[in-house]
Amino acid sequence: MNFNRLVDQLERFRNILPVLVDGIDPIDLRWKPDSGAWSILEVICHLSDEEMDDFRTRLKLTLESPTASWPRIDPPKWAIERRYNEQEPSEATKRFVREREASIRWLRSIEKFDPESTHTHPKFGSMKAGELLTAWVAHDALHLRQIAKRLHELASHHGAPYGSGYAGDWVA
Repeated sequence: MNFNRLVDQLERFRNILPVLVDGIDPIDLRWKPDSGAWSILEVICHLSDEEMDDFRTRLKLTLESPTASWPRIDPPKWAIERRYNEQEPSEATKRFVREREASIRWLRSIEKFDPESTHTHPKFGSMKAGELLTAWVAHDALHLRQIAKRLHELASHHGAPYGSGYAGDWVA
């Protein structure tokens, strides 16, 4: 496991997300496709909550108190209860950046990362710290792909009745 490369990747995403969404009209940030999938703003809010309440907290517990219970999370419920799509977009992005910076500071302060440190999860079973860190980085990539898909869908939405087929098929 290359701990430093993974932390570097988390740090890069801290810079990528604000640039990616900067200048997008708030109406477009809140737009949702007919499928009901999350808006870009909902993704940003989700990333902030996951930063604090999931990945950082759970990795810290796994490393420092592996037998302690993890706090419960419910991301789909949070999107509704915390009114993600009603948040102010620039504040939501700033919140993500602040929380990611706190995560990076904490990760860089770890003197010896033990990827084998294990927590037993009731649903996923044995979870190693290395798996959590790897999943954290992959989580960013999944939501980066989700934002790109939403931007692709917005092009078709704004271009209607004209299609976007000339651009090529959506790459999954």
